[in-house]
Amino acid sequence: MYWKDEGYLLSKTNLDENSIVIDVFTSNHGKYTGIVYGGSSRKQKKNFQIGNKILVNLKTKSENKMGYFNVELLEPISPLFFHNKEKSISIMASSTILKILLPERQINKKIYNSFELLFNQLKNNDWIKHYIYWELFLVKELGYEINFLTHKQSEIELNNKYFKVPELFIKNDISKLNKQLIKEALIFNKNLLMENFILPNKLKFPISRNILENYFN
Repeated sequence: MYWKDEGYLLSKTNLDENSIVIDVFTSNHGKYTGIVYGGSSRKQKKNFQIGNKILVNLKTKSENKMGYFNVELLEPISPLFFHNKEKSISIMASSTILKILLPERQINKKIYNSFELLFNQLKNNDWIKHYIYWELFLVKELGYEINFLTHKQSEIELNNKYFKVPELFIKNDISKLNKQLIKEALIFNKNLLMENFILPNKLKFPISRNILENYFN
């Protein structure tokens, strides 16, 4: 089997001295895992920054076996934000969330397009608001939607636990965010992710996401 597609690098792991295993979220084939020969070499290493947009060529003998990727760098996303620790960690956090929550080889154009848009919005001053709403959108697309109009100044119940709805989601016209509003919304989103996906599936919540949250203490 052979195909070519573009996508975003979600993770990389050393396989041996020269090769790596990567997870890539592709436009037309969903999340895919594959081996890259020479991926840890000095020449290629810079291409494999989490969040970078890449072109992948997959070759595999069977759909049920891990294939091999040839990779070309299309757009170096991560280096654009190396100077900003909050934006850099948000790339790592969002990528890791997708890695652990997306089903293998299942196409989802809405999530792909939202992920691409998120990276474009990192260039804006209000990027963290876009990040918060991206997480909320992801939760919805994965199967859990909240109608905030019915929860004004109230709480929602998840697994017999009650969580206060953040002011940001009740008054979504807030123009100037402060750290308290941001932290409140990030904690709320984390609870949605934990109660609906992480805990039921015995997954590990991304460390990078906790770090992002702590930047807004």
